[in-house]
Amino acid sequence: MDYGKTLHLPETDFPMRGNLPKREPDMIKFWQENKIYEKRLKKRQGCKKFILHDGPPYANGKLHIGHALNKCLKDFILKYKTQTGHYTKYIPGWDTHGLPIEHAVIKDTGLNRHEIAPLDLRAKCREYALQNVDMQRKDFIRFGVLGDWEHPYLTLQKPVEVAQIGVFGEMAKKGYIYKGLKTVYWCPHCETALAEAEIEYKDDKSFSIYVKFKSVDLNCHMPKGADPEKVFALIWTTTPWTIPCNVAISANEEFDYVWVRIGDEYLLMAKDLVEPTMKAGKVEDYEVLPDVMKGKQLEGLVFQHPLYADRKVPIILGDHVTLEAGTGLVHTAPDHGEDDFNVCMKYAAWGLKPLGTVDGTGCYTDKVPGFEGQFVFDSNVPVIKKLAEINALFAKSTFRHQYPHCWRCKQPIIYRATEQWFASVDGFRQEALDAIDKVRWIPSWGHDRIYNMIRDRGDWCISRQRVWGVPIPIFYCKNCGEHIINDETITHLQKMFAEEGSNTWWMHDVKELLPEGYKCPHCGGTEFRKEEDTMDVWFDSGCTHQGVMKNDPDSGYPVDMYLEGSDQHRGWFNSSLLTSVAINGIAPYRQVLTHGFTVDGEGRKMSKSVGNTVAPQEVIEKYGADVMRLWVASADYQGDIRLSPKILKQLSDVYRKIRNTFRYLLGNLADYNPATDAVAYENMSELDKWALMRMEQVLETVTDAYENYQFHVMYHAIHNFCTVDLSAIYLDIIKDRLYTEKADAKIRRSAQTAMYHILDTLVKILAPVLSFTTEEVWQNMPAVEGKEESVLLTDWPEKHPEYLDADMEKRWNTLLSYRSDFMRALEVARKDHKIGHPLDAAVTIYADGEDYDFLSQWQKRLATLLIVSEVNLVKGDAPADAMAGEHHADTKVVVEPSSHEKCERCWKHDASVGSDPDHLTLCARCAAVLKE
Repeated sequence: MDYGKTLHLPETDFPMRGNLPKREPDMIKFWQENKIYEKRLKKRQGCKKFILHDGPPYANGKLHIGHALNKCLKDFILKYKTQTGHYTKYIPGWDTHGLPIEHAVIKDTGLNRHEIAPLDLRAKCREYALQNVDMQRKDFIRFGVLGDWEHPYLTLQKPVEVAQIGVFGEMAKKGYIYKGLKTVYWCPHCETALAEAEIEYKDDKSFSIYVKFKSVDLNCHMPKGADPEKVFALIWTTTPWTIPCNVAISANEEFDYVWVRIGDEYLLMAKDLVEPTMKAGKVEDYEVLPDVMKGKQLEGLVFQHPLYADRKVPIILGDHVTLEAGTGLVHTAPDHGEDDFNVCMKYAAWGLKPLGTVDGTGCYTDKVPGFEGQFVFDSNVPVIKKLAEINALFAKSTFRHQYPHCWRCKQPIIYRATEQWFASVDGFRQEALDAIDKVRWIPSWGHDRIYNMIRDRGDWCISRQRVWGVPIPIFYCKNCGEHIINDETITHLQKMFAEEGSNTWWMHDVKELLPEGYKCPHCGGTEFRKEEDTMDVWFDSGCTHQGVMKNDPDSGYPVDMYLEGSDQHRGWFNSSLLTSVAINGIAPYRQVLTHGFTVDGEGRKMSKSVGNTVAPQEVIEKYGADVMRLWVASADYQGDIRLSPKILKQLSDVYRKIRNTFRYLLGNLADYNPATDAVAYENMSELDKWALMRMEQVLETVTDAYENYQFHVMYHAIHNFCTVDLSAIYLDIIKDRLYTEKADAKIRRSAQTAMYHILDTLVKILAPVLSFTTEEVWQNMPAVEGKEESVLLTDWPEKHPEYLDADMEKRWNTLLSYRSDFMRALEVARKDHKIGHPLDAAVTIYADGEDYDFLSQWQKRLATLLIVSEVNLVKGDAPADAMAGEHHADTKVVVEPSSHEKCERCWKHDASVGSDPDHLTLCARCAAVLKE
């Protein structure tokens, strides 16, 4: 007789190999065809809302691994919140305007943006954006992210644009919008102003030069006996190209300044910086004159610009002057520095103002004689050579430092004084700071980061010299020159935008854009021109809380959460906060969660040039989306998140262990019907009760982890539960009764009852993360009344406090510590070839005192717990070759091969083998099972 066929071996259609790259698309098809997202919303209609507003990625290029990290985190949260009874409408979004898209179109097509008609360029940008939305949407769906992908929001959509100019108009009405001459970040390559959030810093090589400005009028401060032609103020700069733009020298009124004599020349500088300055100039023989002057005394002293004889340069006072580097005298060019501009504005009465030295392409204008038309970054060397030629160069060197670059074209940027539109943050700064205090920031340091940014930030430059964007809805009266924006003009434009979108600004002449018969409210004029600049894209996305969330009754405003990378404290979190507070006095979000950035396995920034990038598409193609999602869950996202092929391989192994746990549970429930075969908790074996207790403890940990968005805690809890509590202990121990006992034996059904509860709980708590795999598991689980169509429609598992038993936990913790010692002894015996399989072993345990008293309570169950054929517990001394335990050193173990025959069916060695004449190769237990 083939006794193997009498065993209840696992049976399931759930495959061992995940084959996720091929199987996952079928799951997506299942979710789409059965409208699982829509059913999830319908199920929670009328329930408490949890709305996460999607921060819009740029519709530009392929998605990178950072996009996967971000969208998966959002998906985890929304799926969990759905399970816990929340209505979780999720509208994915895209940022579809601005420089990144216009730059890509110009690059791809080779168009000259100055020659193409605005509407033609906008049409190409729109087409490009929509193509990229479709491409990125397919990837997001492939990540397993559920949402309203058929109806995303785009910043180019008419309702979003209508709301945006409404926000702008409301801010203007409150006096927060103004046009002014200021020094702003400027990209000469893209020919536009940039916001701080559009700047990234890169390592760059720069010049460091010390330049002499000859004295003109020093009042009483001329060094005694000095030739005025040999007396200079010494400045330091790292941007030689700005020297032709100099109009002043800044000093700090509190610093001490001295004259330093080198031969017959006298140089003015800060006393504390003499030594490093002389070192920079490689000067060893010099004299510091005894007279010390406070910076305040230097105000108004006049020097000569080294390049232009007709330009006199006064010393002015500014707090921005420090002693960290240089000479304590700061070269000041208001065209090209924020501090420079601000300090010169204080001396506007002296005629200090920007000269208009550089045009939009980064080339010198005719205000810079001798260098007209030259690109500024190409002018560093010519300027240095000219200074050396006229003996105005004291010292020069080069150094490497972090220099600002344009986020899109990656080229270095400049400061440039131009007329721009600004949002004045001063008008509502305190309101914004108060609003920050009312928001939950995750992690908590996010509060201080954005608080300090808002506290210290200057006015927001919101105009851009581009075509692809939402126009700044402002008109100018040709008669009086005043700008015009009010409720009447905005309301009229909003009606036009609602019909034609923002293209209407370029489709119609100015009279059609204004209400019929409109007259200038300042002078009554009837001739107007319109603003040519568009809005900063951060203003676009920063208004979506109105154009998307507030406009949607199913979503609402403010929303429950914004979730993006930590760089968004100065980006989307910042712009959204400012616009929301400016018009409504509240933050647009109740909580903000931020994550770090992806780095390689060694913690280095991912870079194509280094070759250490990992594309999500490649991860999915090799391992499947669930392994990628498991990686997201496994990492503590509050810092930078490491990813490499090695890490992915490790996570693939973890995934396989979790999958095999599911497969084993499913396989052993093939003949189990939860409705008819379940065993009541009070009638279950204590081992099964222990397993349920551990499952309940894991459920508590995991629930708390999801509630606090600590997904790595969830990951480790479930991984440990599957590999240790289940695979290494519980499932290993109950294998014998599952396989060998009678199918409906109470002890077997007790184990199956516990296994079914564990499976049902595990599949639900892992569904937010391993959505594909848990759906596959769910479809293979026993059909029960009321079973949901999809695992993504299930409720979060109910709590079972009755499974928590502190006495039992203490008892089993002690028992398992003994078991660990005994299993170690078995492993040593196996390695020493004393035994083959653990069931070949007869174990003798030597114990005294409390050890013996405790173990004697378990004596009849020790063989089962150790998965051996027999265990003898002996009170007294152990032989010399007995192995001491790690946890219980006074308890010792001897492992020997069993002297009994092996049962052909259960493989246990037992004295009863052969006692049944009908089954001579079986033990009495197996023979009895077959006879029943």
